[in-house]
Amino acid sequence: MATAYAAPGAGANGSQAKSAMNNKTMFAPGFTINVNANKTTTGTTGVGAGGEGGGSVETLLPDPDFSSPARVREYCNSLRAAAFSLSFQVAMGAEIMKGVLSAVPDPEGRPFGSRTRAGKVARKLQKSADALRDAAKNAAACYSAFQQEYEEEINRVRHRARRPQQPTVNWAEQ
Repeated sequence: MATAYAAPGAGANGSQAKSAMNNKTMFAPGFTINVNANKTTTGTTGVGAGGEGGGSVETLLPDPDFSSPARVREYCNSLRAAAFSLSFQVAMGAEIMKGVLSAVPDPEGRPFGSRTRAGKVARKLQKSADALRDAAKNAAACYSAFQQEYEEEINRVRHRARRPQQPTVNWAEQ
């Protein structure tokens, strides 16, 4: 029994052949998401220990110890970095949610109804991402305001914090 095989298209594997089957990116962009789920157990429990599904918020920020300008800077910078990272992750989650929910058919059969419903739901998650991005901006602004408001106190002790200068060699003295 002989089977007839069709010759591939223009490419070696038919990748250059344009057909309705290959043109899937007309409405939904093609993208790949890689998720690495590395779970390690350290044996720590209690506040600050990573729970199921990721680390806890307590581990993202240092202790709120504002006893020096360096500690204020460290806290504000850690908050800014954590909020920015979270805003990026939440924004990605909003896009993924919109893509997944838009595949659910509209119960009334309206054209673009599934995408409209998905957009309404994902918009709330996108607002959360925007709020986290604003929190990152405000954390940076907090340290800037601290520097401006306490400039006199910072400058008063800044000269004491500097290392003493190394003695210079006087080459004229021989």
